[in-house]
Amino acid sequence: MAVKTLKDGRESREILLAFARSIKERDLVTYEHSRRVAVYAYRLASKLGWEHGQARDLALAALVHDLGKTWIANEILHKSAALSAEERRKMQRHPVIGARILIGCDVDPFYVETVLYHHERWDGQGYPSGLRGEAIPLSARILTVADVYDVLTSQRPYKEPYSSEMARERIGRDAGTSFDPTVAAAFVELLDTTPDFLLPCQPADLDQLAEIALLQLP
Repeated sequence: MAVKTLKDGRESREILLAFARSIKERDLVTYEHSRRVAVYAYRLASKLGWEHGQARDLALAALVHDLGKTWIANEILHKSAALSAEERRKMQRHPVIGARILIGCDVDPFYVETVLYHHERWDGQGYPSGLRGEAIPLSARILTVADVYDVLTSQRPYKEPYSSEMARERIGRDAGTSFDPTVAAAFVELLDTTPDFLLPCQPADLDQLAEIALLQLP
């Protein structure tokens, strides 16, 4: 019987970029959110001492962290009112769906676990597995902060965007509950030392995406 082997690093990265293209085709809002989160996660990982290659791989995981949402019905994904309990349950399946898609492509487990656990919380009240504290992979803990920050500062059908100052306060307040305190503190410091941290919201073409995520993200 043939034994599956994991894709090498370059193959895995090319697969993730292909999925990023599919997200862009399916839902531009999710794609643009993921693009910003990728850059924020890269900057935060670098702040925490990660080498370029490690931070780049985290940025790639961030680009597809909402891959599972491409399997969520539009009436749930774009609903302007509060989700029902059943709709929320379906929405909360997206990390598992995304991870399963990546597992099916035999990509490196780093990407799978980062996608799977990016909605876990430091206090154990997250999903899908209820992991707590350092049981959550560090890559997912970093991605969580970057993800929440962008959600807070973005316009959504169900809410107005927070200012950067309001989002900063929220991240700091939820350190130790939603977020790893060390990661949250590093992010707040990054915000304080980078006044233009928010990115423009114009869509990036795929060549720019590849350059940012795969080659030389500054």
